[in-house]
Amino acid sequence: MHELVKDYYGRQLQSTADLRTSACCDASQMPEWLKPLLARIHPEVMTRYYGCGLVAPALLEGCRVLDLGCGSGRDVYALAQMVGETGQVVGVDMTEEQLEVAAKHRTFHREAFGFVRDNVEFRLGYIERLDMLDLADASFDVVVSNCVVNLSPDKDAVLRQVHRLLKPGGEFYFSDVYADRRVSSTLRNDPVLYGECLGGALYWNDFQHLARRHGFGDPRLVEDRPIAITDPALAARTEGIQFYSATYRLFKLDELEPDCEDYGQAVIYRGGIPNHERMFNLDKHHAIEAGRVFPVCGNTWRMLHDSRFAAHFEFIGDFSRHFGIFAGCGGGLPFDHKGSDATVGCC
Repeated sequence: MHELVKDYYGRQLQSTADLRTSACCDASQMPEWLKPLLARIHPEVMTRYYGCGLVAPALLEGCRVLDLGCGSGRDVYALAQMVGETGQVVGVDMTEEQLEVAAKHRTFHREAFGFVRDNVEFRLGYIERLDMLDLADASFDVVVSNCVVNLSPDKDAVLRQVHRLLKPGGEFYFSDVYADRRVSSTLRNDPVLYGECLGGALYWNDFQHLARRHGFGDPRLVEDRPIAITDPALAARTEGIQFYSATYRLFKLDELEPDCEDYGQAVIYRGGIPNHERMFNLDKHHAIEAGRVFPVCGNTWRMLHDSRFAAHFEFIGDFSRHFGIFAGCGGGLPFDHKGSDATVGCC
């Protein structure tokens, strides 16, 4: 599968237009604050972008960020502007042709961003074998990935390595393709479907179990959208399966519970997070308006209290009294076709 993916993304695909689904994000639907950052990125890097979402979480100034499957570097260079000169972004990819595009424009981007020092680094390697790249345990504040985990033949290893590399309270913030049911082995082994991020897509519930097994309790869905398979032949082969592009955030927190439990807690967002002054969207179901008391479950309380977001919130309550399951939480397919008020479009 590694050789298949390297061939597909290194040689067969020459630009975003060559993809045969609607998985790749439309830049026109991105939030306004991100567009100036993308406008400073070299056109060749932008042309070779194959991501399915936006992996630019809030409050990255000074952070150390790892991008898994960075490709030609579009997200690395966007994130480089967000972390600033005091931060660093490391991109890892197994496709030499893609990394060549990313690396040759480093000087261009440093000058475009007005930085004295270069704050990006690119490494050739496999996202399942990050332990071979001399990356220290607990050395990253945030790990991101854009439509790459589904391409990995060993997703267990990816999640295990991400958990190892994150600092306590750090997060894995990533977009990927998921299915509403398990994909058959016939489709998984189809070279084109695999290259188009469909064959390797996880059933959403299998992904949630996988995340929890590797220490990421309570995966949070940030946003999602259905994917249209625009190629008639591919559509016929995948009939009956609905695929989604979805962004999740997973926090490295030891005490998260399997369900949302009610301890009578609440938070108040003080504002101050760049580009999110009026409201902070933790995930699809938590749009926290500045200045208002916002009741939360114990897991949400910890995600805010024990992470880089803590300084921007007031915290009400503790864990001394339990009131049962938090009202409004439930199971079922997490994705829908309508989106929610807490999202900002496909990206």
